[in-house]
Amino acid sequence: MTATPAAVPLLEARGLSFCRQDEPVFAPMDFQLHAGELALVEGDNGSGKTTLLRMLAGLLHAGEGELYWRGAALQRDAVVGEILFLGHQLGLKADLTPRENLRIAAGLHGARKGASVASVLARIGLPGYEDEPVRRLSAGQKKRAALARLLLLPASLWLLDEPYANLDRIGIALVNDLLEDHTAAGGAAMVTSHGTVAFHGGEPRRIRMHD
Repeated sequence: MTATPAAVPLLEARGLSFCRQDEPVFAPMDFQLHAGELALVEGDNGSGKTTLLRMLAGLLHAGEGELYWRGAALQRDAVVGEILFLGHQLGLKADLTPRENLRIAAGLHGARKGASVASVLARIGLPGYEDEPVRRLSAGQKKRAALARLLLLPASLWLLDEPYANLDRIGIALVNDLLEDHTAAGGAAMVTSHGTVAFHGGEPRRIRMHD
């Protein structure tokens, strides 16, 4: 039976695992993520949550298993710009300003329809710091500058490793708003967090890491 387009997952993993020095980091896992869904990746420290996201982003090679994107075998060249990873290393050039960092990112991957560098900086809450070198920003301001890429770039899937780290209460609420807007617009996200994810867009899918 042929699946309808609406039933085809945005991302699917079958028997996915990762090994380090021939030792498995986590057991083979299967999961699906559909457009409009948020997935919360759960597990103890060292269980492989960050490794999983880095592997999905193409920064690590899978040990075993298969990945599918929109129903076809995932080809990295075909999903450039479709998958956006935000990890502990924020990917910002310290000597450049938030505005300059975003212009470079948009030059590489394009910009979301209707989005501009100025508009996303205003939304992300960096008034007066748009043209300050990133190295002079606080940890929370640097995180906001990195989060601005989510609004600017046209990625369908966000892979967010501890996106609430270094943010105050207002910043945490901002992340939740970004996730809700993204999934409501048909995007998807996978998030790791040691805290509670106050997502109001529905119950997130839960992906549990196992040894």
